[in-house]
Amino acid sequence: MTAQIFALCNQKGGVGKSTTTFHLARSGVLRGLRVLVVDNDPQGNLTAVAAAEPVSEDQAGLADALSSRASETVRDVIVPGIWPGLDVVPTSGVTLGTVRDELVIAGAGREGRLREALATVAEDYDLILIDCAPSLDQLTINGLTAAHGVLVVTHSKQWSLSGLSQLLDTIESVRGYYNPSLTVAGVLVNQHEERTVSGQTWLDELHTAAEARGLRVLTPPIPKRVVIADATEAARGLDEWGSAEATTLATLYSKHLATIEGVKP
Repeated sequence: MTAQIFALCNQKGGVGKSTTTFHLARSGVLRGLRVLVVDNDPQGNLTAVAAAEPVSEDQAGLADALSSRASETVRDVIVPGIWPGLDVVPTSGVTLGTVRDELVIAGAGREGRLREALATVAEDYDLILIDCAPSLDQLTINGLTAAHGVLVVTHSKQWSLSGLSQLLDTIESVRGYYNPSLTVAGVLVNQHEERTVSGQTWLDELHTAAEARGLRVLTPPIPKRVVIADATEAARGLDEWGSAEATTLATLYSKHLATIEGVKP
């Protein structure tokens, strides 16, 4: 049995893709799944919190596994995660940005490098989560080409809604050219401000737009809570945080993971 692979995407920065990847990974580990997270963002934020030991800038990582100029495979660069059952394909330093530029001029087959790399380890895991960069560049195209499903992470704000159409067009292009079985597993609304009029207004607009495109918005949205960022920065799961609020939020992430996997909670 090979892993289910999901890419977490949005070309807009600051919507919480890395944080969402982190907490969904924790949900998978708690269910007893073997989880691999792939830090497909040159910023390396996920690596900083998910890897058990600090990853140095000259340490081999995802960039080496994608580059034709390096000999390392994905299996060579995987490092242990902070919890038993979690592994990380790390990114640090500037090398992934360099490889992104390499992919731009690489020619035929460049879109499938991550898919080919992950195929060699997919049977070792139950779940693979790819944290994509806030752009629609060759790294994100590689993430979409490698995935079975896309989780769109967004905000309930006007500029997030306006960018959704562009992302969905890119997903359609990837489906048409490189990955015909790619599906949109869901739209996750993050940092939702439920007590504001604008937050509710744009959430309603998002539901309408998603319904028109045949997409599922995961409900309820992830609310804007300081404890989510605090737990992530401290490299701890919400269930490990100790507060009732954090425990409730941990349950919410678990529910959403089950939904995108198609597993009945």
